Amino acid sequence: PQPGQLMQLKPPQLADHLSQHLAPCYLISGDEPLIVQECADAIRTAARAASCTERQRITISGKDDWLELGHSAGSLSLFADRKLIEVQLPSGKPGTEGSKAIQEYLAGEQEDVLLIISGRIDKQSQKSKWYVALDQAGIVLPVWPISPAELPSWIAARMKTAGLTADNDAVTLLAERLEGNLLAASQEIEKLRLLHGEQTITAELVADTVSDNARYDAFRLVDVALSGDSRGAVRTLRGLRAEAIQPPVLLWALSREVRLLADLKREIASGTPVNAALSQRGVWRNRQALVRSAMNRLGGRDLAEMQALSFHADGASKGFMQGEPWSLLERLVVVLAQGSLPASTRERRA
Repeated sequence: PQPGQLMQLKPPQLADHLSQHLAPCYLISGDEPLIVQECADAIRTAARAASCTERQRITISGKDDWLELGHSAGSLSLFADRKLIEVQLPSGKPGTEGSKAIQEYLAGEQEDVLLIISGRIDKQSQKSKWYVALDQAGIVLPVWPISPAELPSWIAARMKTAGLTADNDAVTLLAERLEGNLLAASQEIEKLRLLHGEQTITAELVADTVSDNARYDAFRLVDVALSGDSRGAVRTLRGLRAEAIQPPVLLWALSREVRLLADLKREIASGTPVNAALSQRGVWRNRQALVRSAMNRLGGRDLAEMQALSFHADGASKGFMQGEPWSLLERLVVVLAQGSLPASTRERRA
């Protein structure tokens, strides 16, 4: 490449690139573990096919670790024609010693392939000499998180690659239940492939097949509360506590639902039709009746109280606010189920 020429690829472009060419060096950076891992695996496979039968790993935890890169560059392998030198840089910041080591390595005549796997690299570091040198000598692969709006498309493409046919509701439900967790999504898609690969994947199949992990237990709790069953919601919450589910997992799902209800109420009040608001927010069709009934039951005061309880429970579970997280969660699910009632009435109904 000419000086200043960018050699950046997006992760979906990597397979096509590797089928044609193996660059002398790669930098994968980002904090989306599944995509980083899959890009690294693809480069490892291509390197093995290109006679890099030896793999040397260097984990950078201090400045002296960079000496290993220099030693690797100067040493001949007894067992392989070429090596894959893999540098793990969790911090994304090589420091002065690392910057110098990378530039010296790239300035030499190397038969080996260098793969640097890094945490997210900030904009300032992307202007540094070591980054520019890597960009000019090989391929840079920045891995960006998948946004909530992009997640359904990512899941649909992933299911298609796995050989699955899925309807829109199935994709919507997976996206809703696995918000941002690509590794969990990948595992669920693989499970669907193994169990139902010949069938069209429907939302009902997804609901029946998904893991009974803490996240799904949390959504079960939310649905019981949304249905208006305060007694059942408290019983479910106490059961989850007995199963050693941690408060932050449940709080994540409850807070998310409270935000959804608040957003929907605001949009409907400003003139958006109810069905359009539910669709735009990605509410799965089979849950729309639950969400509608909760919106009809809960007023602005209820939503404000739930948001305050969510904040308080979060602070209590992290130790920076007083209070018992489980008691606060019980109050939260009761308000979600029946609204803010006088204390005496609430106690009778819960």
